[in-house]
Amino acid sequence: MPGRGIRQTGPVNDFKQNRIAVLGSANMDLVVRQPRLPQPGETMFGSGFSTVPGGKGLNQAVAAARQGAAVDFLGAVGDDAYGRELRGVLATETIGDRGLVDAVAPTGTAHISVLDSGENSIVVVSGANNTVTALDADQDATIRQATFLVMQCELPIPVLEAGIAVARSNGVFTVLTPAPVMPLPAGFLESVDLIVPNQIEAAELTGETDPVRAAEVLSAGATWAIVTLGAEGCVVAFDGTVLGLAPARPVTAVDTTAAGDTFVGALVARLAAAGLPESVTATDISEERMIDAVRWATVASSISVTRPGATSSMPDLAEVAAILA
Repeated sequence: MPGRGIRQTGPVNDFKQNRIAVLGSANMDLVVRQPRLPQPGETMFGSGFSTVPGGKGLNQAVAAARQGAAVDFLGAVGDDAYGRELRGVLATETIGDRGLVDAVAPTGTAHISVLDSGENSIVVVSGANNTVTALDADQDATIRQATFLVMQCELPIPVLEAGIAVARSNGVFTVLTPAPVMPLPAGFLESVDLIVPNQIEAAELTGETDPVRAAEVLSAGATWAIVTLGAEGCVVAFDGTVLGLAPARPVTAVDTTAAGDTFVGALVARLAAAGLPESVTATDISEERMIDAVRWATVASSISVTRPGATSSMPDLAEVAAILA
């Protein structure tokens, strides 16, 4: 599909700064390292415990910011110690927080078991994230001023629908990580420019166990779909056609927490790294540009799994650039 989707762009004054608005969850991750998952009723010893800023939304925002992108975060935290710490993370990473609301509910938490093999299991208590059911004026304005809107499914679906509506009416490119996977309203996926599920999520959304076929289904109708396969890489598709399998970078994983979020954040940051037209849709992203972004995201994700934690594991721009040099 060489050149597919490329559109001629106007003079320099037709371009805007490529900002990324992330509409998503912010949690404090409570991480336990352990040899295996316990049996029902069993008590066992773990080998370590840590608290790490997380939530799929905040993770993706941090990952994008560390790859040099201009990022704004939209969501909610509680007026508590965890919420204040998460606000501090945004400040440290120079992520805009005009769209971050202080909620009456406590800050969300994620309870993560990391096995010695590097695999993990997660239980999320949404807390303040569940209070984000509609866009406020600041959040609406932030999306309108962005080039990309990045979302996940850890916020109530109505606010994601509202975000998509604002984005579509203002030429903002929409990106969805459908996790945790759940039933979505009719037409929801069709309104997204890029969907990035893992293999399990793709199968649940399409009923197709073959990730290639699932990518074809998800990308139908001039949509980009990237189905991630962990150590096997990812399948990239556009408009119902699979472009190929992008291989993973071989590494020894110690913790896969937030590997997918690192991938998405780095992917969108790379897409936003050069000037884009005032209005951006799926057909404005060429195959060459998407494959380049996938390559960049693959390296960023491979670095993250060699380190413990979520945001604590994410590489910066220089680290990825050094490997790709």
